[in-house]
Amino acid sequence: MTDSLFSLQGKTALITGASSGIGLHIAGVYARAGAHVVLAARRTDRVDEAAAALRAAGHAASGIHLDVTRGDTIAAAFDAAEQAAGAPVDILYNNSGVIYTKPFMEQEEAEIARVFDTNLKGAMLVAQEAARRMAARRSGIIINIASTAGLRAGGTLSSYCASKAGLIHLTHVMALELAGKGIRVNAICPGNIETDMQQSLKDFEQALVKRTPMRRFGRPDDLDGVSLLLASDAGRYITGAAIPVDGGQALTWM
Repeated sequence: MTDSLFSLQGKTALITGASSGIGLHIAGVYARAGAHVVLAARRTDRVDEAAAALRAAGHAASGIHLDVTRGDTIAAAFDAAEQAAGAPVDILYNNSGVIYTKPFMEQEEAEIARVFDTNLKGAMLVAQEAARRMAARRSGIIINIASTAGLRAGGTLSSYCASKAGLIHLTHVMALELAGKGIRVNAICPGNIETDMQQSLKDFEQALVKRTPMRRFGRPDDLDGVSLLLASDAGRYITGAAIPVDGGQALTWM
């Protein structure tokens, strides 16, 4: 019974930002849970390679190109995902993100634009396309990958914090509007997770670890449980949640 609750057998999951880090890791988690995973990113060579590795391990996986900042290409990317999987997208793992660490007064306009275009505008456009298709079937799941930085302020992270706070509030609005259409929408708010993106915070690593009650950074596999919960029948009555996965770090900012 427990295993079947968390099963994704027969589902199609589209994962953005899947060329590295959390997205790449969760693609493997969802594939092992039975989903056909479609890995999407700008770096097509990486998602193709990752998909091939999953297929070699006996899982269903495909790779497609997707730049979330190019709104005019998103519908075509969903078409490609559905063609590759041979089925509509049931689960969107909305994961693309970028970060700049600079004092507020030093952030350049181009940097601010890139963060918001990827983390908030891009996430919204991808979610809109997913929601339109899911609403037609009155079934679907959207998981937005936000951040603990969207819940509490962090120095030198002004554009990142603001974009992720916006994504969390967008999640609430989406959940409210889409519940009646059979679509659940939730956000995961990771803390400091050991990925390529985390390298930009290397100078602050020791200070961040000291501010984390569990006294360590997270690993991508620390997100496995919540990612499966929200994507599966185990989470069928959860919508509009923003769940921190941060070793208690947000508690130190209260």
